[in-house]
Amino acid sequence: MASKTPLLQIENAGDAPSEGGRRFARKPPWLRVRAPSGPGVTQTRDLMRELRLNTVCEEAACPNLGECWAQGHATVMILGSVCTRACAFCNVKTGAPDPVDTDEPAHVAQAVGALGLRHVVVTSVDRDDLADGGAAHFVATIEAIRAAAPATTIEVLTPDFRRKPGAIQAVAAARPDVYNHNLETVPRLYRRIRPGANYEHSLDLLRQVKTLEPGTFTKSGIMVGLGEDADEVEAVMDDLRAASVDFLTIGQYLRPTPQHAAVERYVTPDEFGVYRERAEAKGFLLVSSSPLTRSSYHADADFQRLQAARRAAVAGDSP
Repeated sequence: MASKTPLLQIENAGDAPSEGGRRFARKPPWLRVRAPSGPGVTQTRDLMRELRLNTVCEEAACPNLGECWAQGHATVMILGSVCTRACAFCNVKTGAPDPVDTDEPAHVAQAVGALGLRHVVVTSVDRDDLADGGAAHFVATIEAIRAAAPATTIEVLTPDFRRKPGAIQAVAAARPDVYNHNLETVPRLYRRIRPGANYEHSLDLLRQVKTLEPGTFTKSGIMVGLGEDADEVEAVMDDLRAASVDFLTIGQYLRPTPQHAAVERYVTPDEFGVYRERAEAKGFLLVSSSPLTRSSYHADADFQRLQAARRAAVAGDSP
């Protein structure tokens, strides 16, 4: 099926030459960000070290780290820093996982209080080695945050809990304010980009959460620039809306190392704008679509916008 948007022939600097011998260019200007620095960044880093906490900001080499940490915002990554999977896009270490730190939920709650967060995002590595995939640890972390900072809203970004009966239900029952699980890419690219995962299972996870806890906002995201076309992206949008997902994020894939999947192309800001318009037309409460969009980027402000969008939708349905 032909794409509705043209390919931009710009490749990631350092990528191996593709067939046809195209020259590779540096990242386009809209993807250039300043190196993280400043007192806010130092304070956030020091706090994470003091409490022995990992952040996906560092582990995944997020380009927005400097901006977020300067404001005291960090996405905490629980259940260790080593993942049991080896996705082709992800910079998190893979191998034998760390022992589960039973003090970690309390440390996360302490960090939330120290940073004065109104909204916190908690994610994790995949823990296929655990009987519940780490679901109970997510629940313990949610409960610890609620006890220490009851006014703070909580967003979780969980693994797929594949072959972990009861795990999705346990985390959903803890009622995080936002339940996020990323589809990451289009179905055709799963075997290459997300081995060990299953598109239909991930989609069903989101469907189950909304069925079990209709009041919980559900959220998912994909990366573009991996070789997908616009029609495939729109098909993912349709699948997510069929699962009643509220919030969609779309961002540019950036290759963390030469050992990871290559960037097939850099999607232009205008194309991201088209994706946003098409997604909004399909009925998502909120859409974030830009080159630097990431799952947790501006999560605090986005949660406020989600709440406002739901109130507006409810008011529109009122007689």
